[in-house]
Amino acid sequence: MIQEFKVKIEQFEGLERQIRVCLPYGYEESEESYPVLYMHDGQNLFRDEDASYGISWGLSDFLEKSKTPLIIVGIDCNHEGFQRLNEYGPWENPTVGPELLKIEGVYGGKGAAYIEYLLHTLKPLIDEKYRTKPEETLMAGSSMGGLISTYAACRYPNVFSRVASLSSAFWFNQKEIESFIQKSDISGLKKFYMDIGTDEDTSKVDANHYIRSSKTVYEVFKEKGIDVRFDIIEGGKHHESAWRERMPEIIHYLMK
Repeated sequence: MIQEFKVKIEQFEGLERQIRVCLPYGYEESEESYPVLYMHDGQNLFRDEDASYGISWGLSDFLEKSKTPLIIVGIDCNHEGFQRLNEYGPWENPTVGPELLKIEGVYGGKGAAYIEYLLHTLKPLIDEKYRTKPEETLMAGSSMGGLISTYAACRYPNVFSRVASLSSAFWFNQKEIESFIQKSDISGLKKFYMDIGTDEDTSKVDANHYIRSSKTVYEVFKEKGIDVRFDIIEGGKHHESAWRERMPEIIHYLMK
């Protein structure tokens, strides 16, 4: 069952954002409390008809068929212009505009405020509205959503303690995210999953760049001595259909 509502983001001048909450099988009949998985690009998670490119991650079907005891909260991205880059980019990038987008300007830098919104506005609302286990909070995202999920894992590892970063656009803030991992105390991070496909070519960045970018981040994580898993997916593409296929196993890894 999917419930939808809008929540204001005071950090972004009170803009409203669509929130989609997918409740687990049997939620209404039970009195149980559940862990919560927060995910970015919420419009792409549950139904094909809502997805930006016509194919979703199919997570509502997954919850119903698998009976996984988990609430999934999807936060729609900001579709206006390049605001998605701004909100999912923790640090500003002065070169991505002229070099990749062929548009002058500095992008990124709103990611910290976006995570503050999740932590201080959205999470308390979800914990009040639904039967949750507030201490069991997960996060996942892909591409730029993977970058901001990684930032959240390092910024608040005792809150977002089980995190998955799929096909991540680490290259957007490569030096900054590596430095942030190195200097952060992430001992509270229980599990961290990351992956990259061998066919991740996008219109702006090729597969080899994605792979090199992820490998260096993985090496930094390994040095921290936490439970980190890094998968290189043979033939994996930069697309919802690919993430749909491997997300069930990722959820199982995070929750076990």
